[in-house]
Amino acid sequence: MFIKRGFNRGQVTIFIIIAIIIVAGIAGYFLLRNRITIGGLPTKFQPIEEYFVSCIKEQSDLGIMILGQQAGYIEVPDFKAGSEYRPFSSQLDFLGTPIPYWYYLSGNNIIKEQVPTKTKMQEQLNKFVKENLDCDFSQFRLQGYEISVNLKDVRTTINDNSVSISVSADLDIKLESEQGKQSSHKLEVQSNLGKMYQEALKIYNYEKQKAFLEDYAVDVLRLYAPVDGVEISCAPKIWLKENVDRDLKQALEANMGAIRLGRDKKYFVQNLDVSDSVNFLYSGSWPTRIEVWDANNGVMLAKPVGLQSGLGILGFCYVPYHFVYDINYPVLIQIYNNDELFQFPVAVVIDKNKQRTALPVTGVLDTVPELCKYNNKDIAVYTYNNNLNPVEADISFSCLSQSCDVGKTKLAGNDAKLEEKFPACVNGFIVARADGYADKKYMISTNEESVANIILDKKYDLDLDLKVNGASTTDFAIVYFDGENPFTLAWPDQKSVQLSEGSYNVSIYVYKKGGITIPGMNKEFCSDVPKSGLAGVLGITEEKCFNVNIPGQNLENVISAGGKSSEYFVESQLQSGKIEIRANSIKTPSSLEELQDRYNLVEASSIYIEFRE
Repeated sequence: MFIKRGFNRGQVTIFIIIAIIIVAGIAGYFLLRNRITIGGLPTKFQPIEEYFVSCIKEQSDLGIMILGQQAGYIEVPDFKAGSEYRPFSSQLDFLGTPIPYWYYLSGNNIIKEQVPTKTKMQEQLNKFVKENLDCDFSQFRLQGYEISVNLKDVRTTINDNSVSISVSADLDIKLESEQGKQSSHKLEVQSNLGKMYQEALKIYNYEKQKAFLEDYAVDVLRLYAPVDGVEISCAPKIWLKENVDRDLKQALEANMGAIRLGRDKKYFVQNLDVSDSVNFLYSGSWPTRIEVWDANNGVMLAKPVGLQSGLGILGFCYVPYHFVYDINYPVLIQIYNNDELFQFPVAVVIDKNKQRTALPVTGVLDTVPELCKYNNKDIAVYTYNNNLNPVEADISFSCLSQSCDVGKTKLAGNDAKLEEKFPACVNGFIVARADGYADKKYMISTNEESVANIILDKKYDLDLDLKVNGASTTDFAIVYFDGENPFTLAWPDQKSVQLSEGSYNVSIYVYKKGGITIPGMNKEFCSDVPKSGLAGVLGITEEKCFNVNIPGQNLENVISAGGKSSEYFVESQLQSGKIEIRANSIKTPSSLEELQDRYNLVEASSIYIEFRE
């Protein structure tokens, strides 16, 4: 019996042929491997292509980093300067890097937004990579390679967690008799730029709608600065604005830095979900405007009530105060993801103690005061000093309750001149401001006049010496220079005054540590009030009495010297550099009635003013 085998001769032949083909293929690969192409280039040229792609990645990484650091811009928008009224320019200088504001107020108080779109970011990244793609192939040329690059186009797509880059460039490589060409180069760069940009938009729109940064600023204002209040005292209450500014800036730095985003129901946590870390930064060294409407040359003054004639019935003194603030400052919002950063600044605006109103989520706003929309009268403005030498000055125009920045007078020959269109207004004011000079208002009816010649008065810094009974005093005093450009000084914390030529009513009130104790008392007051019901409607009244409990007071400061004088200061006097004011003391009061009499005496007393070299 024969057993049939599993392989016949034909099958053996097929296996032999397959084996020959495999051996021939392996041999052919080793003989021709340098001639095989992968992706358009021979295998031996692949390191050059890989280097070119890494060069593209290096420039792309740099462009992505700049986009994050500069609020989505590689080429920042044109710089727009701020003004004394609005300190913001169009950019925040952060450690030498110009970062465009996403929201700010221009120098003429116009709301501006400059939020880049993702398309704009991609266009700038395309341009950056194309203009900066300069790869160094010297290491390959030393090996005998001939390399040329013809760059045609760059296209990028910013995704949430990556950036796709496609470069159209003819990469031609030649070595001896071999050559190759690659025209398309694609890569994917790992980056969270897209996601961080979307989170930045989310935070920005939340701030526009909620104005939460302004809410914190208002809280800081009321906690760290005098806004509203009453204190029991018979002497004025004084705050130096420079100290208030310092305290507010320090408090804003700390409070802005404490803000976080999340779901915790805590004061410093805002109800907004983001997946990355977020910081809110403010520095007191950044452009900041803190204006107190009731401050006079750095002095915030609250006067006592109860000493005025006819108010002795009160039986006590108190000092009420109410200060109105405008505060403008920048906050830099930073979004972190590992080593990546996306940051953008916004302006925080507090107007008359209140936060700004919510803004639309989309769209760019240009809110121009109604007056400034109709500039149709040609006016020439010239600005000079008292010697008729030209002085460059910032020019604004006000009419009724509105104001517009117009421009600046520029030196032209023997003049400082501005030719510009002004709004039509009867009895409006051109306001000229220049460093080192007092502000000057010039009344003009722009519908009739076409030229304004404005003379600016130079401001002089003078050291002040206050003497009582011929000797310099260290007692607390308030000195008023009431004129066209008033100045208030709190002695001895302030010992210099800034004055310009003009008429002044000078008043001095000197206070010394007191010792007056006003005892508490209970008084009954009676008055006629309408009767209830129909009788009251008919005008029938009845007497009702009520008790008023007045607490006792220990007065720390009482009036001790002072007086008044009316003077005209000429420029030659102000150039002396020193002003001496002399007053005489009065008898120290021992009761509230005497205290009121002493105030009346000071109002009638004279002081003596002398300028010294």
